[in-house]
Amino acid sequence: MVTKSVHADVTLLLDMEGVIREVTLSPAMAAERVDGWLGRRWSDISGDESVHRIMDDARRSGISAFRQVNQTFPSGVEIPIEFTTMLLGDRTGMIAVGKNMQAVTELHSRLIAAQQAMERDYWRLRELETRYRLVFDAAADAVMIVTADDFRIVEANRAAINAISGERGNDDLAGNDFIPQIAAADRDAVRDMLARVRERGTALSVLVHFGRHGRAWTLRGSLMSADRRQVFLLHLTPVATAPAVEEADDDMMLRGLIDRVPDGFVAMDSAGVVRHVNQAFLDLVQLGSKPAAIGCSLGRWLGQPGADLSSLLTLLRRFNAVRLFQTTIRGELGTETEIEISAIDGDEDNYIAVLIRNVSRRLDPAADGEPLRQALGPISRQLGRTSLRKLVKDTVGIVEQHYVKEALLRSRGNRTATAELLGLSRQSLYAKLHRYGFDDKSAGSAALDDADGAADDAED
Repeated sequence: MVTKSVHADVTLLLDMEGVIREVTLSPAMAAERVDGWLGRRWSDISGDESVHRIMDDARRSGISAFRQVNQTFPSGVEIPIEFTTMLLGDRTGMIAVGKNMQAVTELHSRLIAAQQAMERDYWRLRELETRYRLVFDAAADAVMIVTADDFRIVEANRAAINAISGERGNDDLAGNDFIPQIAAADRDAVRDMLARVRERGTALSVLVHFGRHGRAWTLRGSLMSADRRQVFLLHLTPVATAPAVEEADDDMMLRGLIDRVPDGFVAMDSAGVVRHVNQAFLDLVQLGSKPAAIGCSLGRWLGQPGADLSSLLTLLRRFNAVRLFQTTIRGELGTETEIEISAIDGDEDNYIAVLIRNVSRRLDPAADGEPLRQALGPISRQLGRTSLRKLVKDTVGIVEQHYVKEALLRSRGNRTATAELLGLSRQSLYAKLHRYGFDDKSAGSAALDDADGAADDAED
């Protein structure tokens, strides 16, 4: 006689071949009708391969480890049951004791669903945080977050860093005390303003001064909650002041001219950290505002990060000036542009002026391959009749003449534009124009007439 375990939901009495001789169900499963199982193999009514392993373990070692079996009942319901099988003492059969794991399985499914929901929420928050970070850092206005209890700076965007400590090159204000950053004469007023904001939620803005030159800013704040504590959201607006001396007017005019230069302009310190840029540079590196570039290393965008900037700085230390330094520049959106860099090491404030020119518009040799091949035709027929040295010399002359003429045609005779297309100085261009007879007006006009005639033939 088989005694049912108090905790068993299903008890099966099996012979050594796995045929069911007796079935006992707990009261919780009494609704199931299992009379049809008697006389059938357990593996046939289960359809789960784990049944064979459970019985084999019992035959071999006397008792099997617990294994989960998806047991199908005559009503059609499939219930996960964890079975262990023990060999009877006289080896006349086996007894399989099973525990209903349906509640555990459902709980496990709920746990997985909850974990998946938490993961979705996590990535949604990460996406929101990324958007917030992009907007916060790209904002042209100076914004920072300061704790309400001890006035510690939690976050500051690039514009705020430049406003407070850009002149000292400090790129990280987080964790610093905000009050000492302000001019001593303004600190009491700022404390009073922040106290009113904490009590009432709002207060009138105050005038504060930062930096070595004491530049004036309007400071206003608001109270907000973050991480179960209160913080101030502070907004700094520069105060427009009239230049006191004529030199200030000249400085503003010079900055305006630099901003309108068609080539990229960067003013950086001796370590290569960007301090001022113009709009053409922002277009090259695909940034929307100057604060996003200021404080970053110029090497961040050059073709070989670190290596190109190091080479440029080494040349500047040795010669004080660099011309036609060739490399590439990468934009924030993945574009790559061929450039030439000219730079000079300035004396004032140890700043370096860098001019970056886009040279990707220069002549493409593949675009004019057919006319050049025709011009080189007679040279190829001289093979075997002329020495290699003369063949190379004549070939170089024909190729050079072809591209000088093509550059003249494309620039409509403009010598400055021609020199830019060829990557030559104007002196070198004049020497080549004289060598190939393009230095007189008649020759230039004839070249342009040839271009116009070719264009008319193409249209016909």
